[in-house]
Amino acid sequence: MENDMTRPFQINRRLTLAFAAGIAVLGLGGGAHADDASFDGDTIEWIIPFSPGGGSDTWARFNAPFLSKYLAGNPTVVVINEPGGGSTKGTNLFAARAEPDGQTILGTSGSTQFPYLLGDPRVRYDYKDWRVVLAAPTGGVVYASPSLGITSADELEKLQGQELVYANQGATSLDLVPLLAFRLMDLDVQHVFGFKGRGDGRLAFERGEANIDYQTSSAYLKNVQPLVEAGQAVPLFSWGSFDADGNLTRDPTFPDLPHFAEAYEMLTGEAPSGPEFDAWVAFFTAGFPAQKMIFLPNGTSDEIVAAYQDAATQMFADPEYQEAKLPVLGTYEQVTGDAATVLYEKATTISPELRQQVVDMLEAEYGVKLGN
Repeated sequence: MENDMTRPFQINRRLTLAFAAGIAVLGLGGGAHADDASFDGDTIEWIIPFSPGGGSDTWARFNAPFLSKYLAGNPTVVVINEPGGGSTKGTNLFAARAEPDGQTILGTSGSTQFPYLLGDPRVRYDYKDWRVVLAAPTGGVVYASPSLGITSADELEKLQGQELVYANQGATSLDLVPLLAFRLMDLDVQHVFGFKGRGDGRLAFERGEANIDYQTSSAYLKNVQPLVEAGQAVPLFSWGSFDADGNLTRDPTFPDLPHFAEAYEMLTGEAPSGPEFDAWVAFFTAGFPAQKMIFLPNGTSDEIVAAYQDAATQMFADPEYQEAKLPVLGTYEQVTGDAATVLYEKATTISPELRQQVVDMLEAEYGVKLGN
């Protein structure tokens, strides 16, 4: 049952309307026709700025053959992993080199959005330069090693006072969400920075180098659920989701797990509140409702954008896609057109006050110096 003591967190109304509209909300833009562009005989490179095995890689490799099926001309879609710099390396490469011919697309995640939002000096890209094709909400699950003496989410209090180790891909990556969450919970977590993706973080967990971890939903379903079934990992809580009224609620893909605010209350006896929790909500909102997106570079024609949007629409409606999606991506609905634009705007916007609060905290506590 949902915890009715958790206060509602209102988010942009247009964002919730975008979720409700789902794939029916399509903006193919400016009268352009998808059949004006064809990729017959082409190979399209889909840059994923993370190492293999993480959520973004899993998401891209699931979607790639369906994009190939529905893009005009049935091109080959190849996923290219370009990890490094908390996802900034591969993204900078796309920004510098991608031509506006539809031959190169970029898949980003919250770990790409956060450095942009925080003014990370490694960022050489601007989301405003790109054209969004698809946006994919997702969730995430925190899990721990049974070596900590914990067997279920009901025993969260056993984590208090223990030395926890988390394999972190960077303080300005999507791992900022667990960093803020663990601080709020007052858990003793050592963040080992420098991992190239959540897939690498999971491998560190499997090797026993980390004893607490989180994965986005697609990677959790594919790679962590087998560990849970083998007794090698204990799910603790999900980050949660937003309902149609903007309230934090249980993730529909993981309805049996408490969401973060519930887990916090289980641990502390009170509902989370205050500026640190507001910061967590802000970055969770920026990082998960549009956690993964596909972009074309600046200057791409309306016809090419329309071809990709049309392919996405047909992909979503494919019965084979719908049947295969649930165990890989969860219950979340990917969107294109106007709905994707709404989510893109939400994911790349944060208030200056909350941004500065987090920047100051990262510098004071982790020695991370960011741009002004």
